[in-house]
Amino acid sequence: MGLFSFIIGAIFGSFLNVLILRLPKNKSILPRSKCPNCNESIPWYNNIPIISFLLLKGKSSCCNEKISFQYFIVEILSALITFALFTKFGFSLELLLSSIFFYTLIVLSFIDLKYKAVPDYLLLLIFVFAFFISKQNFIEALKAACILAGAFVLLNFLVTFYIQNIKARIFKDESLKTQEALGEGDIPVIASFAIVLGTLGSFVAIFFASIFAIIASLYYKYKNKEIEIPFIPFLSLGFLFEYFFEITKVIF
Repeated sequence: MGLFSFIIGAIFGSFLNVLILRLPKNKSILPRSKCPNCNESIPWYNNIPIISFLLLKGKSSCCNEKISFQYFIVEILSALITFALFTKFGFSLELLLSSIFFYTLIVLSFIDLKYKAVPDYLLLLIFVFAFFISKQNFIEALKAACILAGAFVLLNFLVTFYIQNIKARIFKDESLKTQEALGEGDIPVIASFAIVLGTLGSFVAIFFASIFAIIASLYYKYKNKEIEIPFIPFLSLGFLFEYFFEITKVIF
């Protein structure tokens, strides 16, 4: 049954790739999959999650152009998360609701990686589903969300003020005058984490997210690349660590 949950997760991962590709472009998700390079329809036997990517060695079967490694990563990640959730909950309503939450988080993360912006309706979806998988009662969950979201709104204001008014003058960089510390989509995601993990668990998740983001930033600095790093993917990684490994219980 564990293998079955892995396969189901990979199948959903294939669908998540469609959402990641088409939702930001406001395209319909109903037409069958097409090659991202030449727009030819992909036959089912070349569209098997994980397996097709490996057999085709990451190249399109119709035009032999390279396929983004994102497709493989999303499918394997979805499969592993579904397997982990099945191990945690078995076949249950909790498995279904948690899967929807995590699948939405994956879509948000990869859209944010590519476009540095995410659709508001996905943020609303993950916020609502957070209440369904929370172990807290509604009032406590809402209170945790308000506390953490409010704290980060204030932090965003302070750090943004520093960047736009102090750092911009020190480095004489006009581009910094419009830069913000956090994206608009980060706050609802952080609030959703507070609903699921509680205040303390969310702080641990955000701590790990910050570490991952700093490592990525140092890497791009080493490569002499000035890249605006989206935070939602790192928030998601931090959330995964705390949710599955329950680091808060180990430390405290």
